[in-house]
Amino acid sequence: MFTGIVEEIASIKNIQNGKNSAVLTIAAKKVLEDVSIGDSIAVNGVCLTVTNFSSGEFTVDVMHETLKKSSLASLKNGSKVNLERAMLLNGRFGGHIVSGHIDGTGEIIDIKKDDNAIWYAISTEKRIIKYIIEKGSIAIDGISLTVARLSESSFDVSIIPHTQKETILKMKKIGDIVNLENDCIGKYVERLMNFEDEDDTKKDLTMEFLLENGF
Repeated sequence: MFTGIVEEIASIKNIQNGKNSAVLTIAAKKVLEDVSIGDSIAVNGVCLTVTNFSSGEFTVDVMHETLKKSSLASLKNGSKVNLERAMLLNGRFGGHIVSGHIDGTGEIIDIKKDDNAIWYAISTEKRIIKYIIEKGSIAIDGISLTVARLSESSFDVSIIPHTQKETILKMKKIGDIVNLENDCIGKYVERLMNFEDEDDTKKDLTMEFLLENGF
């Protein structure tokens, strides 16, 4: 589990490509301070498992499904990536609940400066748009951000200077592909409301139901 607060910008040191997989070696510093084999580290928002590490670098395996669903397949030697270690139970929850399980990708279609902020417009599929709400949360390349505007095929986020400085968003250009993870709460609610019970009947979400259950 992650919070979407990026800890470090790192570099891809080596990529060993398999037929439908890859092994990434990533040069890093901060995330290696207390690393162990088997730890989870989010790489551009994708939860990956540390398989080996040494002073200044660690390796992760990337399976076929992950390459298909994320932008990791486009990485090259020298590419910059956002890193975040799994959250500690005694730490501050600065962002929102981020699982590191990418829902899909989006394309940056516009970038605009607005005084001290920068706006990014991102287009994506309807199956991802359906779980986005204005002022709700979304993870972009593992960064917890607030949706400021929303349309049927795209959404906008506004980035403060600190986020711009501490993440790879500052390196992105129009046309670049980014990883997207929806806020998980909406997906769980939809699943529960559409799940058929033992009598093969669906529970309708009504005002009476909400009042009976304390909402």
